[in-house]
Amino acid sequence: MSQLPVRPDTPCVAVCSTTFDDVCRGCGRTVAEVAQWVFFSDSDKERVWQRLSAEGYPRRAG
Repeated sequence: MSQLPVRPDTPCVAVCSTTFDDVCRGCGRTVAEVAQWVFFSDSDKERVWQRLSAEGYPRRAG
């Protein structure tokens, strides 16, 4: 059994904006991923976390 990295419960950084497309400018998740996050399995969440990390998310306001 593999050990998943310790991560926050959600990639959300409270910088929510999907004004111009379906991807949040703060966390990088799609609208569907945000809406379904609580229903995702740990492996589904890890898949999303890996993509977000590769794309430089989450981004904090600064």
